[in-house]
Amino acid sequence: MNILHVVNIPFVIPYFLGKQLVFFSDKGYKEHIICSSSDELPVMAKKFHFEYGTVEILRKFSIWKDLKAVKNTFSYINSRQIDIVTGHTPKGALVAMLAAYTARVPKRIYFRHGLVYETSHGMKRKLLIAMDRLAAWMATKVVCVSPSVYKRSIEDRLNSTLKQIVLSKGTCNGIDVGRFCKDTLNAEKVCSLRKQYDIPCGCFVVGFTGRLVRDKGIVELVRAFRILQEKHSDVVMLLVGMYEERDALPSDVIEMIKNNSKIINTGYVPNAEIEYYYALMDVFVLPSYREGFPTSVLEASAMELPVVTTRETGCIDSIVEGKTGLFVEHDEREMASVIDFFYNNENMRRLLGSNGRRFVADNFKESIIWEEIEKLYTN
Repeated sequence: MNILHVVNIPFVIPYFLGKQLVFFSDKGYKEHIICSSSDELPVMAKKFHFEYGTVEILRKFSIWKDLKAVKNTFSYINSRQIDIVTGHTPKGALVAMLAAYTARVPKRIYFRHGLVYETSHGMKRKLLIAMDRLAAWMATKVVCVSPSVYKRSIEDRLNSTLKQIVLSKGTCNGIDVGRFCKDTLNAEKVCSLRKQYDIPCGCFVVGFTGRLVRDKGIVELVRAFRILQEKHSDVVMLLVGMYEERDALPSDVIEMIKNNSKIINTGYVPNAEIEYYYALMDVFVLPSYREGFPTSVLEASAMELPVVTTRETGCIDSIVEGKTGLFVEHDEREMASVIDFFYNNENMRRLLGSNGRRFVADNFKESIIWEEIEKLYTN
C-alpha cells in the first residue's frame, strides 16, 4: 500500500510523523512525502524510511503557485500509484485533497492540526474557514487532533459529524514516553547544556518551547516574568524557539527578551535534542491563544514538569486541572501568581509532574495513536 503525506515544510515531519513512518514501513507500507525542498529532506528520508517529492507549498495564499503545487502533487500521485493521501496543516491539506480528489484516490485523510482562523478577523477569517471546509469536503475522513478541535469544527460547521474523528484522546502522532523521560537522559549532557546557557544550579527555571509569536502568548509570558523577577532574584526564563515575521512579537517585547539577562532565548533547536531542554526547567508555561493539540505540553508532562496553560482550543485537552497543571487567563499578573505558586511549592511541582507523566503514558503513547491510524488505512 502506497501512502502519501503532504506537508508544507520539512520542519514539521519529525513532529507530525517521525518514527511513525518507520513503524509503517516495517509493516510493509510504502511511505511517501511531498513538501517544499530543503537540504534536510535526504537526511530525514534515510532516517525515517520514506521516498519524497519536492513541491513548493507556500503558507500564504497564491493562486498560481497553489495550482502549480496541486498539479505537481497530482502527477506524483499518478506516477507512484498512491492508495492513500493524507494532508497536514490547512495549506498542505488543501493541496493534498485537491490533487487526491482529482486523481480519484479512494482514501483521502485530512489531519486538522488546529483552526488557524480562530485568531484571524474579517475577510481573512472567512477565507480560511472556506479553505478548511473545501479541504474537508474533498476528504473521505477528517482527523481532529484534539476533542476541542473536534467540538469547534462541528460548531463552525466545517464538515459533518460522521466524517470526522479523534485518534484515542488526541494528537496526530503520540508521544515517545521512552525518549521523554528524565531518568534516562545523559546527566553529563544536561549539565553541559546548563553551563552553555549559564543557568546556575538551584535557580528556578520557567520554560517554554515553540515559535516566539503573539498567538503563543509570549507577550503576556514575558511581562509575567518581569513581575516574577520583582519578587525573586533566582528566577530564569528559558525560551526555546525562534522569532517569526508572521504574527511577529511587538518590538518592545523583543527588546525585553534581548536586554533581560535572566531571559535566555536559544533560537532554533533540533527536535532530536529538545528533551534535554525540558530537563533544565522547573515549570512549563504555554499561554497560547489557539492550538490543535500542544505536543509541547505532553512532552513537558512526560518529563514530569507541572504545566501552566490556557483554556483555549487544544490547550484545554492537554492537562487535567489541579492534577497535572493549572489553567490561567491571558493576564500577566495571574500568570505570574500561578508561576509563583509553583516556585514556592516544590512538593506540588513533584506531584503534578508525576501525575502528568502517568497521564501521558496512559493516553498518548505513540503505539496507541499508531494503532488508530492503521485502522484508518485498513478499514
